[in-house]
Amino acid sequence: MIPAVVLMTLLWSTDLQAQSVSPPAEYSVRLVNGTTSCSGTVEAFHEGEWSGLCFRWFWSMMRQATVVCRQQGCGNVVAESRGRLVKDGRIGVILYSICRGNESSTRQCDNRRGHGVCDGEYYHHVTCSESVRLVDGAGLCSGRVEVKSNQSWASVCEADFDRQDAEVVCGELGCGAPAALQGGLYGEGEGQTWDKEFQCKGKESRLLDCDTSDRKNNTCLPGNAVGLTCSEPDDVRLVGGGSRCAGGVEWYDQGEWRTVGTDDRNQRDVAAVVCRQLGCGSTVSVAPGNNTGGIRVFCPGSESSLRECRRTYELLPGLTVICSGNNKTHYMAKSMWTFVDPAISATAVADRCLKLSTQPCNLHRQTLPVDWTY
Repeated sequence: MIPAVVLMTLLWSTDLQAQSVSPPAEYSVRLVNGTTSCSGTVEAFHEGEWSGLCFRWFWSMMRQATVVCRQQGCGNVVAESRGRLVKDGRIGVILYSICRGNESSTRQCDNRRGHGVCDGEYYHHVTCSESVRLVDGAGLCSGRVEVKSNQSWASVCEADFDRQDAEVVCGELGCGAPAALQGGLYGEGEGQTWDKEFQCKGKESRLLDCDTSDRKNNTCLPGNAVGLTCSEPDDVRLVGGGSRCAGGVEWYDQGEWRTVGTDDRNQRDVAAVVCRQLGCGSTVSVAPGNNTGGIRVFCPGSESSLRECRRTYELLPGLTVICSGNNKTHYMAKSMWTFVDPAISATAVADRCLKLSTQPCNLHRQTLPVDWTY
């Protein structure tokens, strides 16, 4: 038997250890029941327990998810989805937060509106990238490439990164094909620089699955931190209008195409984001369609894609949009035309073109008719 004095000492020591473990801060968040440490259902710590975090219309979901990913030490938002809490009988907490997307934690968001309890509302499921991210870009699919190394983020030198590497990064982040690749395109990183050269074949699912080799040069000169712009994902389309740049707006969401609608005062802004995401120039016209159950979105109009806008599921008239056409810069290098995201300046494109080809570069900006497809 354990002597009483020893037993009391053990119990006292255990009690001290329990007291020394501080509970999480109010409104801290975590990801649970995911396939990795960077995916799962978002829970918030509220009044001494973890509860599912509910979805409300006026949240910008992607901005909120961006902060959640950053708070967990993960990379970019790859995907988010929602489900009803009533399915598992849980009651969740609503944080009436407004996040800009650049906060380091949800507690730094504007939480002046307080909180509430929800029953049968929506919870968030978020998937973040684990080991690569794009920072300081114009949207979720552009920015300076950074790789996670020893729990910190390191920029990548342009000489150690090529188009096949870019294809892997764009795919890992849930974006489309690479559109522009250049050193210094999105500034310099403040931390360390990745010390390996990537040798991807272009088919890997993650950048860190690629082979690497020692860098040929020991240093990466200033202005050479590689910046990458991927095209936006193919989750938005215009249907029934005779071309890819005209028709009713549909959004691929949780396994099906859904009609997109919005309030009358926001139609032009939503249409501008749709045309921008599709690379179809500017808005020519926008009109409401028939009432239908789909996705209601709200966009200030500056977003790169619809997934950056706020949304909910309601009965609203669907939008019919006509865009001016494909308005993209493209260049000829190595006997092949390459299309470039319109957000990239012509000077940057020309510089990149010269690096790709020893032949004179042809730089051309062209607006193509709405019925032109590729």
